[in-house]
Amino acid sequence: MNLLAKKLNFKVLKLLAKNFDANLKLKNKHKIVPLVYTFAVTFAFMLSLTRNNNVNASVNPYDQIPMSELEAGIEETLDNDSGSYIKDSLDNIKSLFELVNYGSSEKVVDKEITVKKGDTFISLFTDLGLTYKEAHDIYQTVKQVYNPTLLKVGQKILLRTKINVQSETVISVESMLIEPNSGIRHILTKNDQQQYVVTTHRDELTDEINSASGIISGSLSGSMSKHGVPHRLVADFIKIFSYSVDFRRDLRKGDKFEIIYENRIAPNGKVVKTGNILYAALKLRNEKISLYRFADKNGNVDYYNEKGQAMKKFLHKKPMAYQQARISSPFGKRRHPIYKDVRIHWGIDYAAPKGSAVYAGGDGVIVAAKYNGGYGKYIKIRHNSEFSTAYGHLNGYAKGIRPGVRVKQGQLIAYVGSTGRSTGPHLHYEVIKNGKRVNPLTIKAATGNNLGGQNLKKFKTMVADLKKSYSTMFAESETKKLAKK
Repeated sequence: MNLLAKKLNFKVLKLLAKNFDANLKLKNKHKIVPLVYTFAVTFAFMLSLTRNNNVNASVNPYDQIPMSELEAGIEETLDNDSGSYIKDSLDNIKSLFELVNYGSSEKVVDKEITVKKGDTFISLFTDLGLTYKEAHDIYQTVKQVYNPTLLKVGQKILLRTKINVQSETVISVESMLIEPNSGIRHILTKNDQQQYVVTTHRDELTDEINSASGIISGSLSGSMSKHGVPHRLVADFIKIFSYSVDFRRDLRKGDKFEIIYENRIAPNGKVVKTGNILYAALKLRNEKISLYRFADKNGNVDYYNEKGQAMKKFLHKKPMAYQQARISSPFGKRRHPIYKDVRIHWGIDYAAPKGSAVYAGGDGVIVAAKYNGGYGKYIKIRHNSEFSTAYGHLNGYAKGIRPGVRVKQGQLIAYVGSTGRSTGPHLHYEVIKNGKRVNPLTIKAATGNNLGGQNLKKFKTMVADLKKSYSTMFAESETKKLAKK
């Protein structure tokens, strides 16, 4: 029987390999398969010859046994050791085919996709070829650490995908990286159960103190931007001085500014976030106004002059982001632009671009936020038992603004518009004292709280230290400017 098994090895291999090849063709395998198939069969056959080392190579035993006898003995042969060996060999061949097939039909590819106008987080993935369900699974996982609806046009997403070689379509997403802000990365991967998981990595940031100074030519914002001051800090600088300076009337060409501010720096040296303004100064002809940021023992933050006196007024005279706004209609008698008769104008109109920000004139509680006849969209804030302010012709309200909400001075409450009886976009601003409307430009409003006691002592020490620092900073800044020239 052992001799018969030796003689049957080749026949069994030939028949089973033929059947295996037919099955492969049904599965539409690649051109590489026949080559591997030939190699595998030859390899198995050589192994069988090596195992049966008693066969006489000078005699061909297969020519001496009828084919019918060979075929009849196949079933019996597969039950003995040689048959098991053949089956093991064919199993190895099949495993080899599966390995080759997998490697040739799928591959891992890194992709970078850019968010375009009209894209949604889910559409980015369905456009790649993923099912809606898988795209939604990715969305839900990422949502645990980041709101995918905040994606911006131009933002890039890095993907590691598994694709079909023939169709070039994405079969699955293996990992993903989103960096919404410099220094913060959200990374999506798969765990051992092939389920999506997400982690967030934050760079360790360092604080850096910067300074800038310059001569004002044109607008203040343009001059500061020219000297490298970040846009957000330009807006904060203007807001700090808006309580005591009328930028349209008081500012002149040749006036100067100074600023010391914080930056947060990533390990690669890139500015990730701008911090607070520590010192701000305006030199208006012969007068210099210097303000310092200070937090008192209760955590209240404000800006004070060198004596510790608060510069923030109780009520803002021009509570809006667009400080260049001109007065299009003053308080008092005027010819009405619509009715063409003389009437009392109970507030001040500031002409400004539609959609520009409107701030709360002081700390207080919203008592009205509604459409109010000729005022159009309207807000009223009660500041205390004596003062209230009103804002008319608004384009819309800021998020969360409704009756009963407490607001802080300088907080965004609405946007400039032209609703109600209006001939163009502007802010109608009123100040009400004890129920009577008064001129916002002439009202004597109380100032903020001045520093005293231990707060004042601590503040003066801080100012002395900062003066030493900023005199050096500004000297270095001037040296750099001269070197560039």
